[in-house]
Formats: sequence, C-alpha cells, structure tokens
Amino acid sequence: VQLQASGGGLVQAGGSLRLSCTASERSFNTYGMAWFRQAPGKEREFVASINPTGVNMVYTDSVKDRFTISRDNAKNTLYLQMNSLNAEDTAVHYCARSKTQLAGRRGTEYEYWGQGTLVTVSS
Repeated sequence: VQLQASGGGLVQAGGSLRLSCTASERSFNTYGMAWFRQAPGKEREFVASINPTGVNMVYTDSVKDRFTISRDNAKNTLYLQMNSLNAEDTAVHYCARSKTQLAGRRGTEYEYWGQGTLVTVSS
C-alpha cells in the first residue's frame, strides 16, 4: 500500500490550504484514515481522523472549527481542508491508513504512512 500526500506549501497566517492523500489500494473504503503532523523539534501529533464511510470524524482540539477531514472513496483519496492557519500549524503533515476500520488518535493504530507534505505558515 502506498500513500501519496500533496498540497503543502507556504501560506500567510489566516490563509488556507487543502492537503490530499491518494492511496494505491482498491480496499481504501474499508479502512479508517487520519492526518498526523510533526512540527520542528516536537513529537508527532494527531490532527484528525475519519471512518471508512466518511460519516464520523475526530479532531484534536487545536484544529476544531478550522480544519475539515474528508474522503472520496471513489477516488481513493483523503483530504484535509485547513483554514485560518497560524504559525503553530507549521509542520510536516502525514496521512495514515488504519490497521482496521477504526480511526483513533494513536499512531500505533495506523499501519501505512505517506511521505509527508510540509506546511509552512508565515506570521
């Protein structure tokens, strides 16, 4: 299974970006998916997750009401719409596929990881 993340870049504070993550497998629609991120000098942290049908989403508190996770199972693609970006959002963002249909907050629940896409927010 390969996950290809894209969409990162440099944006001013208050701006928006949309990240995408395309999976190589046909069974994409049976697994939970998530976004994690790692800021310079910090540990990787959970950002958001979504169940296989795209009905249930979970967000870390710092991105609630600003970020939206979604998926298009017909395109095997996961998205993260990021609005009202601030300097604290600067990080390498990773998509991940769960080992099961569950989409929790722990990195150990995820089996496959994308290569990461860098988001840099200038203040």
